[in-house]
Amino acid sequence: MGLHRVVQPAGVLPQAAWRLDTSAVIAPNEVRIRVQRLNLDAASFRQLSEKHGGDSDAVRAEVLEIISTRGKMQNPVTGSGGMLIGTVEEAGRRSPLGLRAGQRVATLVSLTLTPLVITDGLARWDGRSEQVPCDGWAILFARSIAAVLPEDEDPQLSLAVLDVCGAPALTARVVSRYVEDRRRAGDPSPVRVAVIGGAGKSGSLSLAAARRAGAARTVGVVPVAAERDALTAAGLASVVALADARDPVGLSTAVTTALGAPADVTVVCVDVPGCEHGAVLATADGGTVIFFSMATSFSAAALGAEGLAADVTMLVGNGYVPGHAELALGLLRAEPGVRQLFAARVAAD
Repeated sequence: MGLHRVVQPAGVLPQAAWRLDTSAVIAPNEVRIRVQRLNLDAASFRQLSEKHGGDSDAVRAEVLEIISTRGKMQNPVTGSGGMLIGTVEEAGRRSPLGLRAGQRVATLVSLTLTPLVITDGLARWDGRSEQVPCDGWAILFARSIAAVLPEDEDPQLSLAVLDVCGAPALTARVVSRYVEDRRRAGDPSPVRVAVIGGAGKSGSLSLAAARRAGAARTVGVVPVAAERDALTAAGLASVVALADARDPVGLSTAVTTALGAPADVTVVCVDVPGCEHGAVLATADGGTVIFFSMATSFSAAALGAEGLAADVTMLVGNGYVPGHAELALGLLRAEPGVRQLFAARVAAD
C-alpha cells in the first residue's frame, strides 16, 4: 500500500500524506516508471487556471512546486491529482502487477498517492492543457493498478480515455441493475439516465456506457451551445439539453423536460463546484446519483438531499471498477461518437 513511502504524517496512507518519499530505489514489490506525460484531472486544472487568471507560467510553476514539495501531484484546494503514462524502467521481483521493463503503461491510480519526481522543469508544457509532457519518474506499489497501453492507439488518446475509465464502468453497472430489476419485476417503464457534463471525457463515455447497458432514454446536459452541437453530432445521447448545472431548478427542468420524467440515474461529470443540488433535484425518488466530479462537495450533496426530502442513493465514483480500462477502450473503438469527441479534445490540447 506504500506506507513505507509516507514521510509525514506517520501512520496515514499515501493519499492522505502531506509528503511522500520519492527515492528512485524500489522495494522488491514496487515498480519504477519513467514518466512521459501527466494528465491533470479536470477539476484541478480548472482551479489552477482560474486562480492564476490563465497565466500559463504561473500554472506551470505551481504544479512544479506542488510536486517538489509533496513528492506527488495533489492539488491542495481540490485534493485531486490525475494520472500518467510512461515506460516501465524496473519491476521489483515481488511486484504482483505483472509489468516488465520496456512496457509503455498508464497508471490507473491517482497522482495523489503516487511518488513522483519531475526532472525537466515541465519545459515542454505550455500550462494551457490538462495533458503535461514531462520527464521524471514515478513509483507504483503492490496495490497500484496500471494498464499496458494499446499499440494501435495514439498514447495521448489512450491517456485521455483511461484517465476517466472508472466513470463508464460504474455507470454501466448501476444502469444494468436498474434494467435487470425492472425486467424481473415485469415493469415495462424505461430506464432514464441523465449525464451532467455529457460532452466531456467522463460524460461522453458514461452516455455510451448507459446506452449499452440498456438505458432506453438518455440526456446529455451541457452548458454552452458549442458543446451541445458537438454532443448532438456525436449521437451519444437521445437528446441534448442546454443548462447551467449550478442552477438547481433550471437543471431539473431541463432534465425532466428532455426525458419526460426525472432521471432514474444521474451521473455528474462536471468540473465546477455547486452542482450537487441540481443533480439531486433532477433524480426521481428511488433513483441514484453518481458523483464523478472532484469538485463535488459531499456534505452539500448529503445535506441538500435531506433538505429536499429526496429519497435518492448517492454514490461516490472512486475511479476503480474491475475491467474498467478494457471497457473504456472498447467504447473508444466501438463508438464513433466517443472517438470523435476525444480526438477533438486531444487535438485542442
